[in-house]
Amino acid sequence: MKITRTATRVTASPQTPLAGSVEADEVAGVKNMQQLIQLRWFAAFGQVATIFVVHFGFGILLPLDAMLAVLTCLVLFNVTSLLYWRTHREVSNGELFIALLVDVGTLTAQLYLSGGATNPFTFLYLLQVTLGAVLLRTWATWTMVGITGACFAGLALFGQPLALPMDYELGLFSPYIEGILICFALNAVLLVVFITRIERNLRQRDARLASLRQRAAEEEHIVRMGLLASGAAHELGTPLATLAVILGDWRRMPTFTDDPELEQEIAEMQAQVQRCKSIVSGILLSAGEARGESSEKTSIRTFLDDLVREWRATRSASALSYENDLVQDFPMVSDSTIKQMICNVLDNAFEASPRSVHLEATHDEDTLTLRVSDAGPGFTPKMLAQFGTPYQSSKGRAGSGLGLFLVVNVARTLGGGVSAGNRSEGGAVVTITLPLSAIVLDEGEAHGS
Repeated sequence: MKITRTATRVTASPQTPLAGSVEADEVAGVKNMQQLIQLRWFAAFGQVATIFVVHFGFGILLPLDAMLAVLTCLVLFNVTSLLYWRTHREVSNGELFIALLVDVGTLTAQLYLSGGATNPFTFLYLLQVTLGAVLLRTWATWTMVGITGACFAGLALFGQPLALPMDYELGLFSPYIEGILICFALNAVLLVVFITRIERNLRQRDARLASLRQRAAEEEHIVRMGLLASGAAHELGTPLATLAVILGDWRRMPTFTDDPELEQEIAEMQAQVQRCKSIVSGILLSAGEARGESSEKTSIRTFLDDLVREWRATRSASALSYENDLVQDFPMVSDSTIKQMICNVLDNAFEASPRSVHLEATHDEDTLTLRVSDAGPGFTPKMLAQFGTPYQSSKGRAGSGLGLFLVVNVARTLGGGVSAGNRSEGGAVVTITLPLSAIVLDEGEAHGS
């Protein structure tokens, strides 16, 4: 029942990995834009300090009014960017390109007002090109190279050199050499700091994309298993129906009615055949190939109580202890997928601990929590490290280990999660968390049902 229903839910949203990859790119883009905004603040403060040191410290006259006006425009642009990207969560390559062009434009204006191509801070163009190589697509990066080269050529053609003595023979005491040294230090520090942060953002994006690819592969695996289960359900329907008819005929034959022991065994066989037919019907129902009365309005408390009663009737009534701590009951539709998911966890606990299985149901404001614990040997460290991946089992049988894998994926499609661990007093515990919004009927649906 669970296998096919899970496949059905996954195939209903085949574009999930693509949507997730777009989301990962958007998150990385916003973080990179925020790094550019921080870098622009550093550039603004650095320009203020440099302008006043050169003008008042070295006595080199600069057009303060024009340079401060350019600086004011840069600050206003950065404030606008800061406010804009607090509410917008999608950054395109073009927007990053424009942001870098603004930086190149303000740098060019300041250099034009302070010596043109002879200003030692022209090497800051390399910082912009490097940031473009990291953040932008190939065409935008090469465009940035061309624009910065054209800006440098324009400064050489139209810029007015400052009355700045080179004094190369003075070494580090030469104002020009000191300017180049400061420019080098700024380039080096800013590149190390911000490229490291940007690379971290890109690594996080790549990790997110790898996780999405893994999830897509797992969901594809579930789809294949769902198709296999659906086909098997169709094939099993006919022989099970034949067995049910034959057993019904046997039970009416005098040979069996006269022997109470044989009659009891046939009744048990009929019960097991009926259980197999219910499982097959559940598979087809979950696959959307049949519709019956099983999808009916109920409540969470009633749903769990009925589930426990059915489980005890077919396994062991004394093995399972049940604690329903739901303070408030909520309307829901009986869901065979959730039912089979919980039964799967209970079955695994029962195999590990046939005498002691405990199910506890609680909820907070928006989450239903189901905790299944047992007194068995618990999970090995390897199983905990790979929990939720297919074919991880301690049973040693070929093909085993799919139960918890499907439980994890069913919970994930509902927006919940599954965690596992070992209890300090011995045994294992599996915790299923499901958002109430995914399983509870809202007020309108509840009355409409």
